[in-house]
Amino acid sequence: MRAQHPTTENALLLLVDVQDRLARIMHESETMIRQQRVLVEACRLLGVPIIWAEQLPEKLGPTVPELTARLEGLAPLAKHSFGCWGDEALRRTIVESGRDQILLCGIEAHVCVWQTAAALRAENYQVHLIADAVSSRSAFNRDIAYRRMQAAGVHLSSVEMVLFELMQDAGHPRFRDVTRLLK
Repeated sequence: MRAQHPTTENALLLLVDVQDRLARIMHESETMIRQQRVLVEACRLLGVPIIWAEQLPEKLGPTVPELTARLEGLAPLAKHSFGCWGDEALRRTIVESGRDQILLCGIEAHVCVWQTAAALRAENYQVHLIADAVSSRSAFNRDIAYRRMQAAGVHLSSVEMVLFELMQDAGHPRFRDVTRLLK
């Protein structure tokens, strides 16, 4: 399958379940949260819409403060289904965005992220898994999820890779701001 590059006009960021009670026990959690923070900040600078999901927030708590501080003005969408597509409000928000390139990050790779990716692929969305902004409690489960998603037609990417794709060239008006985030 040929990948279409995500652009600021066709992409949206889908942030899945980076909630305090779970996020801190993920494999390499500090690195994952740092990469998610950079991704969120850069998407805000570039005008890429962000959809933000929380799994059973009444039980698992809110999204980590490192991210909520950068999501000001946006509200999370609570879900009960593991995959975001299984929740009516999330599904409707994705469809109504008119965007067909989904930049996917969050936790856990082998459960909620995988089920979201699989459902989005079944609906013909191009999914770009931002692999350095995704994790599971174990590296094994994360790596199995990456393989499974790739077999389903998900494109593996990284924060830096996707941000440079979104900007397309060094003449982008936000190039310096975004590259500062990457340092």
